Amino acid sequence: MTVQIALCDDETAELNKTKELLSAYAEKHTQKHTQKHTDAVFIIERFESADALLCSVREGKYSPDLVFMDIYLPGETGECAPLGMEAARQLRDMGSMAKLVFLTASREHALDAFDVEASQYLLKPIQADKLYSLLDRLLEKEEREQYILLRVEESFKKVSLNDIVYCEAQGKHQCIYMADGTKVLQNLTMAKIYEMCSSCQNLVKVGASYIIHLEHIDSLNAQVARMDNGQKIYLPRGGYRLLREQYFDYYCGGE
Repeated sequence: MTVQIALCDDETAELNKTKELLSAYAEKHTQKHTQKHTDAVFIIERFESADALLCSVREGKYSPDLVFMDIYLPGETGECAPLGMEAARQLRDMGSMAKLVFLTASREHALDAFDVEASQYLLKPIQADKLYSLLDRLLEKEEREQYILLRVEESFKKVSLNDIVYCEAQGKHQCIYMADGTKVLQNLTMAKIYEMCSSCQNLVKVGASYIIHLEHIDSLNAQVARMDNGQKIYLPRGGYRLLREQYFDYYCGGE
């Protein structure tokens, strides 16, 4: 698992201190996962302004999983204002699903955090035990929910593997059908998409043209798999037997 952590603060001393705490946590977390033979890679990026962070995300160069942001950042006049909150709103408008944590010396704007689905406030000076407890909680949830990054309209979008209903080969492209009804067209091979989805055992190949999420199958017979989004997948010759075994293994707990 790779976790992209963005740290945004205009005060260099606070930026350095918070990064040191995050780096220490990342090292401990990585060691713990190494002992369990799982991958855990933390990549921490520093941003001294909200504009720098927003620009990287807007241009599709960066898609953080966690954002730690000072809620009070200098405005155009040099006075401090809650521009971190505005930056968070812009991140959400760009489709970012990053978990947001505001760093602040005041609880004044706590209610506003609900508007941008912030995970929590951390009061400065940041205490290591509170930061680490928060990270444990956020990353435990992150590990349960597996994601891949897909390029959508010249930017990257974080997609939960559990939200993929199925993927269908369409010429040189692959069309990914999502649980919310949207479709994502990718200029990738089916083999590459299957490799990207390999961490989710419930996404299985069916013939050369489909990857199907077992959880999204409503019913199955020798000819058709009916998905919970209303779509029908006409199974290729020889595809039913293996899919049937995988389907029953999944629902009978034999994975």
